[in-house]
Amino acid sequence: MAQSLETVTVVGAGLAGSEAALQLADAGLRVRLCEMRPVRGTAAHRTAHCAELVCSNSLGSRLPDRAAGVLQAELRALGCRLLDLAEQNAVPAGGALAVDRELFGAAVTAALEAHPRVELRREEVLAVPAERPCILASGPLTSPALAADLARLAGAEHLAFFDAIAPVVTGESLDRSVIFAAARWDQGDDYLNVPLTQQEYEAFVDALLAAPAHPLKDFEAADPGAARFFERCLPVEVLAARGRESLRFGPMRPVGLRDPRTGQRPWAVIQLRREDRAGQLWNLVGFQTNVRHGEQEMLFRSLPGLRNAEFVRLGSMHRNTFLNSPRLLTSGLEFREHPGLFCAGQITGMEGYLGNVASGLLAAHSLLRRLAGEEPAAPPRSTLLGALAHHVAESPSASFQPMKAEFGLLPPLPGLARGAHRAAAHAARSAADLAEFQAARPLPLPAAAL
Repeated sequence: MAQSLETVTVVGAGLAGSEAALQLADAGLRVRLCEMRPVRGTAAHRTAHCAELVCSNSLGSRLPDRAAGVLQAELRALGCRLLDLAEQNAVPAGGALAVDRELFGAAVTAALEAHPRVELRREEVLAVPAERPCILASGPLTSPALAADLARLAGAEHLAFFDAIAPVVTGESLDRSVIFAAARWDQGDDYLNVPLTQQEYEAFVDALLAAPAHPLKDFEAADPGAARFFERCLPVEVLAARGRESLRFGPMRPVGLRDPRTGQRPWAVIQLRREDRAGQLWNLVGFQTNVRHGEQEMLFRSLPGLRNAEFVRLGSMHRNTFLNSPRLLTSGLEFREHPGLFCAGQITGMEGYLGNVASGLLAAHSLLRRLAGEEPAAPPRSTLLGALAHHVAESPSASFQPMKAEFGLLPPLPGLARGAHRAAAHAARSAADLAEFQAARPLPLPAAAL
């Protein structure tokens, strides 16, 4: 591959594309970043901001004994740009890194527009660019034309699943005499909690199971994967249908919380997390749903403390698409049959906001290595970034599903480490092995930037 070039094209300015563009531009390359919004919208996005967060506003736990916290530490060590912007626009969320969506999206957009080596083009890309190198980060809502061309190029069928969005309510409409502020296990008061008795919980489950759902949109109903749900983002009505206790052991679990009115643990709880710094907007954590909007409002207003809830956004569901990556991509996120063409974002199977950011960073670093004449290399499998990269490249293709950062992806630890000790051992090994990798394989400066 040529050792110099004028411009690298990145398709899609979501989390992955934005991170990739900033990484490449910081390394000295000129970047053409193509984003179809607002010229062409999607079923889920609401703004024209780059890196707009759609389903939630949380990038996961900051805690060093949680998988998300370890992945965040890895990304910071690798020079991640979007995590810094997330911290600058964070809202209180206990041990989690949650952001004000509007401020975060605006900050990422401003960083890209201000970078002297980034050209942000607002245009729809209809086909995979022929120029190499190139990063495809068009996301799970890739436009039909580009998705069709990508399918043609890859020679593999796209797999479709549905992703659902949780409702958001105004803080002033909540009854604070019933709803109490607390994080689990007395870790602050960053969350609001709607306590339910057993009778209230049973009535809610009955009403949820009886509520009608929105019909699928034409483009979704015609999709061969239309009946397939993604396990990590199930609509609550689908989860409830699996068993009456499913919600109480899932998004409505009451562990680590006590209702100050009774001093007892509630039978079930719905948690709300800040959407903005001022606490004017709150989202119902884990309550993504496709229930019809009218019934949805009645359903949630039947809950304690939500009688007068004002909804600024109701739950909805949209189609997401991802590649059968084990058949197509290397662990450096490069297409096996198309050297110089890289893929990043949820479309690869790296799930979750943090995984999307990580994939953008990895694809950019892989591209820089390719330009320098090196083989792209993912970090060691003992790191979560390396484990995710090998998951998308080496999992059985017949049963491939997206995966977010989990300790279970990592190689076993020696000895019998358990619980917090096990998590701490994973974190320590990740940090040590990543530092060794960086020392042995420093990121090269491409000839184009010399």
